[in-house]
Amino acid sequence: MQNDNLHILTATPSLANHFVAELRDVSVQHDSLRFRRNLERLGELLAYEISKTLPYETHEIVTPLATTQTQLLTAQPVLATILRAGLPMYNGMLNYFDKAYSTFVGAYRVEEQNTELQINMEYLASTDLHDKILILADPMLATGRSLVKSYKGMLRHGKPVQVHFAAAIASPEGIAYVQQEVPEAHIWLGAMDESLNENFYIVPGLGDAGDLAFGPKV
Repeated sequence: MQNDNLHILTATPSLANHFVAELRDVSVQHDSLRFRRNLERLGELLAYEISKTLPYETHEIVTPLATTQTQLLTAQPVLATILRAGLPMYNGMLNYFDKAYSTFVGAYRVEEQNTELQINMEYLASTDLHDKILILADPMLATGRSLVKSYKGMLRHGKPVQVHFAAAIASPEGIAYVQQEVPEAHIWLGAMDESLNENFYIVPGLGDAGDLAFGPKV
């Protein structure tokens, strides 16, 4: 499922493989600090890769010895994430895009027997998105419905000029849904897995990223 708008870090072996492996490993997952840090590091790697595609302009820099020219971003992107699981990846991206404004969404899945998966979105705090570059981070791109619903909810605050979705792990079904609903989006992944199971969880996946990062919900 490769195309010009789909980018997968682990498609080429790198340190990203180590971070994803530890996120999955049940012998490491008990360490929530380590789990959050690995999500943060993936966020940093994905931010760096995304930065290569953004617009730059020439600036003159004065050093103690001379002047020199370099290429700097024309503008910082807007970083967005879905609470609560997305916070570590968002923090990693903010480490690199350290002057970025931010948008936060509260969206969650509602699982009821004999019904289709439903997504509730009850909170949205957004900066102006008009003509901005938007990067929306969520660690698990499963069905893609929460990502798409969150993005479409943001559009009442302006239409971005460029859209990037970032996830640690995704399913083929989720990617297909996102590409269908938001064809202009660039999708950046740590890894792409095999499928979704009957409960809409990614297989082999890693479990519930929010619970592993911050503790089980009650």
